[in-house]
Amino acid sequence: MSKSIRVDDDTHAALAALKGDDETFDELLSRLVAERGELVSEGAGLWEGTDAAEGARRAREEMKDGVGTR
Repeated sequence: MSKSIRVDDDTHAALAALKGDDETFDELLSRLVAERGELVSEGAGLWEGTDAAEGARRAREEMKDGVGTR
């Protein structure tokens, strides 16, 4: 089944620049999704055994608390 998606001219140009000469836009998008999935999975468990996640939560809360106080 085929689907159409709308993209603006700048997005199309950026995708066209990434697309290989013998690659369809479908193949390009599939490749980009697969690469993105690999990048996400590479980071899985990266903070395991550390307090980095809690530090990130604290930093996020501090940033949220500071919004609108100026």
